[in-house]
Amino acid sequence: MDKKKHRSLLKWLRSQNQLAKSWMMATVALAFTSGLLLLAQAALLANILHQLIMEQTPKSELISSFIGLAVIVCVRAFLSWAKEQTGYRAGEVIRLHIRKLILDKLHALGPATIHGKPAGSWASLILEQVEEMQDFFARYMPQMSLAVLLPFIILVAVFPINWAAGLIFLITAPLVPLFMALVGMGAADANRRNFKAMQRLSGHFYDRLRGLSTIRLLDHAEAETVQLRAASDDFRRRTMEVLRMAFLSSAVLEFFTAISIAITAVYFGFSFLGELDFGHYGVTITLFTAVFVLVLAPEFYQPLRDLGTYYHAKAQAIGAAESIVNFLNADPEGQSTGTQTTPLESVTIEAVDCEVVSPDGVVLAGPMTFRILPGQQTVLVGPSGAGKTSLMNAVLGFLPYRGSLKINGIELRDLSLAHWRSHISWVGQNPQLFHGTLRDNIVLANPEASDDEVKAVSKAAFADEFIQRLEKGDQHPVGDRASGISVGQAQRIAVARALLQNGSFWLLDEPTASLDANSEKLVLDSLKIATQGTTTLMISHRLDELHNADQVWVMENGQLVQQGKFSDLKEQGLLAEMYNSIDRSDLDA
Repeated sequence: MDKKKHRSLLKWLRSQNQLAKSWMMATVALAFTSGLLLLAQAALLANILHQLIMEQTPKSELISSFIGLAVIVCVRAFLSWAKEQTGYRAGEVIRLHIRKLILDKLHALGPATIHGKPAGSWASLILEQVEEMQDFFARYMPQMSLAVLLPFIILVAVFPINWAAGLIFLITAPLVPLFMALVGMGAADANRRNFKAMQRLSGHFYDRLRGLSTIRLLDHAEAETVQLRAASDDFRRRTMEVLRMAFLSSAVLEFFTAISIAITAVYFGFSFLGELDFGHYGVTITLFTAVFVLVLAPEFYQPLRDLGTYYHAKAQAIGAAESIVNFLNADPEGQSTGTQTTPLESVTIEAVDCEVVSPDGVVLAGPMTFRILPGQQTVLVGPSGAGKTSLMNAVLGFLPYRGSLKINGIELRDLSLAHWRSHISWVGQNPQLFHGTLRDNIVLANPEASDDEVKAVSKAAFADEFIQRLEKGDQHPVGDRASGISVGQAQRIAVARALLQNGSFWLLDEPTASLDANSEKLVLDSLKIATQGTTTLMISHRLDELHNADQVWVMENGQLVQQGKFSDLKEQGLLAEMYNSIDRSDLDA
């Protein structure tokens, strides 16, 4: 990672601090108070030892000192606990905010972007990588201040007693952060590579887990095992690389800290032996002075050692931030960011030279020019890969576009998508039902719906036909991916949900593609009633239903090659080829 990129990521991480500024200030204040009490603790301990050893003072006369020492130890323990709590809260506030930014961005980009990467990769980004930032905000950032404040107050306490010990502290202190920086230079890159390997492994594993039945049926388990082993081995090597960096950093810090404390101890040892006679202010070095300074020596370097330990957290956070910042900064061309609203009791859709593009800017369909009038029912047909779903995603606001695409005279990119989607009733070919009950899935469209309303839409969608046969009725549990009910039943629940939405624009994406004849007839009957008099755009594979449409669009290779009445189009062009290629007996039936 180049230095410019490294600095920009670190700047972004530090900019998040404002969200938890009060918690971080509390963390620093608690640790600083504990540091002041440390001076009192060292002084009491040194005084007790000096009185007992050098002055031969009876223990009974030092009871108040023992009590004071015990109280300070207890208070410092409480302050340490409180510091951990406030630090955790600081990290939690920022983690929740970053996770919300990611989810909001995903919501804005829509399904087209989400489906472009494996689900495991998104799970890694939202969960693991955000969690890796906890220690950076909870520990590293407060420790940056403490690494300066705590050594400073110890120097202020030591220099008036013995300037030689203070000078040793002052000279050796920079060695710790210096070597910490040298060792940690490659840590951010190692963590970045580790996170990318984890994303690959997560995506690979989750996708293969979902398709386990297909893999087994195709006898491809052995080949997938080899690929999974390779991905996991890459992740293992990246993880061990990070751990090597962490252990090397800790070893270097411990080495230089031990050397510094040893120099201080040697100085006092030779001073007591009479070999050294400097560092004092004309007063003999006492046991109190030596014990006081030696007790503080490890504590002087401890904030710097902690900073070195948490420096690994900084490297982790920078490595995790790269993918997050790149994702948050992604700005697909033509992506809707509008806030305008307009009355949508009736809907008119107009497009002029409209090109649907992917989030990466690749043209998926277009240019297209078309118009749907209020109450008009339009059916879109065409071969697989013609661009029908891309057009639908553009109308929903899930894909960006170039040119003009207006809803009631307002460009879709300027319209509030939440406002627009609240007026859309949508039924897809693969209905998504969520873990819960049948009723829970129906009322997603309107959580405030009454039981009578739920029963009415269930009846209108012919869903009550099977709901009544279930032991628990509409409280029948539904598992993940609609497990527990058939595809046809799930589709009727989706229609009931769309009916409860009661949108002024209906968007239907091959709603009967996976249904048996009986379920198909029931769903089509319910949709005909529901869409009567409303603006409707339906992607369909059923050519026998086209004569009921107000207009038919035929799409091929991303272009609208035919538009008009079915009776006018069925004798020429692509529609005629499609119409003549099917079994007429099926149509007559």
